[in-house]
Amino acid sequence: MSTLLFLLLFCISPAWSKLTTFKTQSDAQECSQQQVTGYLDDCTCDVETIQGFNNRKLFPKIQKLLESDYFRYYKVNLKKPCPFWSDSSHCGLKDCAVQPCEPNEIPAGIRSESFKNAHECEKAEKLGAVNNSLSEETKQAVLDWTRHDDSTDNFCEVDDEHCPDAEYVDLLLNPERYTGYKGLEAWKIWNSIYEENCFKPNSIRRPFNPLIPGKGDEGGSFHNWLKELCLEKRSFYRTISGLHSSINIHLSARYLLRDTWYERKWGHNITEFKQRFDAQMTKGEGPRRLRNLYFLYLMELRALSKALPFFERSTFQLYTGDSTLDAKNKKLLLEIVNLAKSFPFPFDERSLFAGEKKEAENLKEEFRLHFKNISRIMDCVGCFKCRLWGKLQTQGLGTALKILFSEKQINSLLVSGPSQRFHLKRQDIVALFNAFGRISTSIQELQNFRELLETVQ
Repeated sequence: MSTLLFLLLFCISPAWSKLTTFKTQSDAQECSQQQVTGYLDDCTCDVETIQGFNNRKLFPKIQKLLESDYFRYYKVNLKKPCPFWSDSSHCGLKDCAVQPCEPNEIPAGIRSESFKNAHECEKAEKLGAVNNSLSEETKQAVLDWTRHDDSTDNFCEVDDEHCPDAEYVDLLLNPERYTGYKGLEAWKIWNSIYEENCFKPNSIRRPFNPLIPGKGDEGGSFHNWLKELCLEKRSFYRTISGLHSSINIHLSARYLLRDTWYERKWGHNITEFKQRFDAQMTKGEGPRRLRNLYFLYLMELRALSKALPFFERSTFQLYTGDSTLDAKNKKLLLEIVNLAKSFPFPFDERSLFAGEKKEAENLKEEFRLHFKNISRIMDCVGCFKCRLWGKLQTQGLGTALKILFSEKQINSLLVSGPSQRFHLKRQDIVALFNAFGRISTSIQELQNFRELLETVQ
């Protein structure tokens, strides 16, 4: 189930690990989630509260929403060249391929979105044809929103939906799972992300860097440096590490266990999970990685809750052309967002960029540009399925960051009208909820792995 990012994470692992068990119950427990408990750094929440909230309340709802037509179709350009190096090689494995949708497979309401790209007068005309209930004020606002696509509020670089190379992909038919994409080419992606975009000086080495064998930071200087970072830069690193951890969990949970002429079987690979997160095998890194996953969960959960004023407006629709299902899915979306708002220990984004105004603004801009650069790196991934899920999840996380730091604009939204100062396009919304759905799935999969490990004798 690896995606671009997921596979990258696992590129250093054995290519064909078999599903294995541990020798003793104590060994299994040592690799279990019992090592990750208690309160998280830089947060007021504990791991147990997050697990219970996600697994019992939120996970079932978000999975149901993501199966709907509005959220399963994502438009993406997988043919963009890598902007950072000239290597144009692509993975030739069959599981790396992505099958785009035929035009007639896309719901009419979603297809109509692609018509809003010509001249401004045509945009208003097309929009009116899609939904006659929208006012002239709303139509004009759509034109204004396009002028803000490159504003300083955006944290990621997104594809031009109207480029001829952009195609709709059914995410349910192209799931994130192990593809076999691995090796130095894959690790080159993550190395670029960590070494060039996470505010780390060259003199500080990351633990277990496969591109510098035997020269990683197994001595602890990296984490001593990390503790001394300002909260904003430390949070940036923890966010990227959390995404990386989520990818690793997905790969381990939907790993190709059997590949024969009569059967292909994906499932949980305990060996892969252990290699990534066992405290002993990773010299303490595994539990840190999982704690960063919970940190990312809190951040994206907070973004969903803060977007409530945008989603609860009467003019907001999950438009696919089926009014009955559209209304039903909006109701479910609002249940999810209100549930997110009810979480008792939310991430406190106000603690970020809270210093002297000019210094805080400069730091926020540096933060934004670093993340935007990471979103561009996704076009360098050689596995198309990994690239698909990498682009979607970075766009989703970028949308979450945009929401977190647009509080004034969101709160100024008119109850029944649009806002020129804050807007989310359909692609942003699809990416936001699918990205959070991936993190939510990772939290649930940790429970699944713990139960599997506890049954090992």
